[in-house]
Amino acid sequence: MIAPSTDSKLIAAQYGRDLRAAGVNFAENIPLPFVPERTRWERWVALGVLALSFLYLCLFRRFTTMEPDEGIVLQGAQRILRGQVAYRDFFSFYTPGSFYLLAGLFRIFGNSLIVARTALAFSGSISSVVTYLLARRVCARSTALVTAALVTLTALPFRFLVLHNWDSTLCACLALYFAVRLVESGAAAWAFGAGSFATLTFLFEQSKGVGLLIGLGAGLIAIYFVNGPHRSINDGSVNRVGGAALAAAGLGLTWPFVATLAYFGAQHALPAMLADWIWPLKHYSAANRVPYGYQDWSDDTRQLLFGSGSGVGRWVALLAVSPCFVIPALPIVSIGLLLYWLAQAKSRFRTPAETRMKNGTKSSCPPQSPPDQGICAYYILINATIAGLLLSVVSARADIIHFMYLAPVFFLVLAWLMDDRDIPGQVFRAIRPWLNAWVGVAFLALSLPLLLRGVAASDSLPTRAGRVTIPASDTVIPYVQAHVQPGEPLLVYPYLPLYYYLTATSNPTRYDYLQSGMNTAEQSLEMISSLETQRVDAVLFEDSFPLKIANAWPETPLSAIASDRVGDYILQHYKACALLHSPQNWRFLFMVRRNLACP
Repeated sequence: MIAPSTDSKLIAAQYGRDLRAAGVNFAENIPLPFVPERTRWERWVALGVLALSFLYLCLFRRFTTMEPDEGIVLQGAQRILRGQVAYRDFFSFYTPGSFYLLAGLFRIFGNSLIVARTALAFSGSISSVVTYLLARRVCARSTALVTAALVTLTALPFRFLVLHNWDSTLCACLALYFAVRLVESGAAAWAFGAGSFATLTFLFEQSKGVGLLIGLGAGLIAIYFVNGPHRSINDGSVNRVGGAALAAAGLGLTWPFVATLAYFGAQHALPAMLADWIWPLKHYSAANRVPYGYQDWSDDTRQLLFGSGSGVGRWVALLAVSPCFVIPALPIVSIGLLLYWLAQAKSRFRTPAETRMKNGTKSSCPPQSPPDQGICAYYILINATIAGLLLSVVSARADIIHFMYLAPVFFLVLAWLMDDRDIPGQVFRAIRPWLNAWVGVAFLALSLPLLLRGVAASDSLPTRAGRVTIPASDTVIPYVQAHVQPGEPLLVYPYLPLYYYLTATSNPTRYDYLQSGMNTAEQSLEMISSLETQRVDAVLFEDSFPLKIANAWPETPLSAIASDRVGDYILQHYKACALLHSPQNWRFLFMVRRNLACP
């Protein structure tokens, strides 16, 4: 065992209570940061976080506002259960993880929305536990618990939808957690896990996976170089960290790719898969580009929040939405902390003479001890990973929704700020009580409306995928279920594939939705060709969809909105039979071919 250094002793005094609870022998080795998994009590606390988070998130399982995005993964899983193969039989620029994971869950537990939502609640609770364990390493237990609670109360409830974004966030959290354990121990098993979950993050969402790989890789490389060529992360042998662990990490990074390529190659879908994966590089960002931290509020929402009610009510509304303006700032703070901790790590290995010369003094007094090596490594790794994940957000769509998807990682910065154990600067220490008070009040104010809308939904609606609760009446699903049999073809155009899944109808085209300014003219023509060749009798057409574009996709070219070939084809070849509406009062026309009678 390695004798404790002077720096370790100083920091151990600060963390002494936690270390004694862990049963650490101070005469032998002092592991820093604190490792909560080594104590029985902390393991029970983590299990309690898991259970309470899961129970809370289960409150939202049946609630839906018929959000368009949720149907993408659900409909893809439905297609797979019907024998289709992603990319070969239907188009998607998503990587395949969420489709096949959900299809597997449906095959085991039954095909229903409640199964998908229960899995979502479980994955969200795991993310909260990872946030707790990572924050607990350098923060007090109370701070780590508060941070995990904020993740549970605000992150997933902000958009409780079955999406690839949440699946990839869980994988990213686990990859970061395994990487931190690798930094602490150098064990090959943690390296294998970190590599595996990093690749799985890519296979659930390619942009997040690339950002994670860049951030994790940069953090680990920085730790190695700032520690010097003859020091490992855990003060052991560099070969112990670099040999078996490097091979295990390489194996972890490789096997998910090999399995994926082998499967789609065997299904004769490999060229189509690779083409769909790179499709967003040319088509996604232009239509989805928004200002940093963009709030996806409609004019009606802004009026409701800030233009109506009493003055007190407006201030309460502003307080409730204030976290939405602060959360995008957290990764910016993280980049500053990354630079600070890189400097601290470098200063740790500067000799006393070098330090005195740098400070311009000839005093023989020893300089102030720099932070412990483990503390520096912890902050470097996590902040570098946050920087990589921020890159994935900025390169795709930097709105508040995509920042909330990464809240389990970004909220670690909030934990450090609230705890103030390693944040530099006297000014910040002076404002810390005010910051903590704001966090407690503002995040609670944000979470309450999210909870109330989920548990106080006024309408209950039976669907072919199970009963759901909705905030207002929906006339689309009852009408479709009364006039279109399960498995029969129905085109929902342009963008609400959740109706396919809930009504168990069959999409007759390769495209679950078409978005103006993103999907190409060739894809529109292909959809029209499918309508012609398959003689699709019924269409569910949202004629008011262009009104959403200004808020949801503000950079969409006007030419793309003006030219809607599929919409023009529908209006020419189909006639309206019924005017229907969704819970958000979106207008849908149920239409049949002009030579057919309305049902």
